Amino acid sequence: MDIRFDNAGVEYGKRTALFPLSLTLQERRIGVIGLNGSGKTTFARLINGLVKPTSGRVVVDGLDTVGDAAKVLGKVGYIFQSPQNQIILPIVRDDIAFGLKARGYDKAQIEAAVDSILDRFGVSHLGARRAHELSGGELQMAALCSVLVTGPDILILDEPTNQLDLKNRALVQKTMATLPENVIVISHDLPLLEDFERVLLFDQGRLVADAPAMEAIARYKEMAG
Repeated sequence: MDIRFDNAGVEYGKRTALFPLSLTLQERRIGVIGLNGSGKTTFARLINGLVKPTSGRVVVDGLDTVGDAAKVLGKVGYIFQSPQNQIILPIVRDDIAFGLKARGYDKAQIEAAVDSILDRFGVSHLGARRAHELSGGELQMAALCSVLVTGPDILILDEPTNQLDLKNRALVQKTMATLPENVIVISHDLPLLEDFERVLLFDQGRLVADAPAMEAIARYKEMAG
């Protein structure tokens, strides 16, 4: 993974969502923390092109997020804070297959890929289930399968343990720990990030700390008071 911010910033009219910053991300697991409205989600969405920089540029593995937008979307998967809003089709298996159909896979390839991703995470039993019947943890697993089946190199998770009970939180944390993909996690769940290689702390649209996990988390706790 090689993500480069080159004086990249975001403004909405007169409001600055993210002040211009320059940095390189190469660690396998990176956390992003900060108070609500601090700019952390804007920062993360710049990486896969969901948000376009109004100044500077963002380059992911040599691909510009504006000029090479389609290729970047194929390289960077994003799981939103509310995975139920991300699952388009009512049956989990059909939703996982959806992204593969758009990429021109034939029926046999799709069936094999869906079986493989469900088996990889030990959730084959969810394939025939309806999304609205799933628990919070099951929804996260279904969303994870739907994103990872297309083979992204980088995965961004926005508040993956939000509103989960302890059992489902443990399931998601265990799954995250075993992912071979590069992972960027936005979270208020600070213990989730304690063993991450690097954590970025945002405040009022500015990057105020860029450090090993425990150092950045301690700074956040001081700031939050």
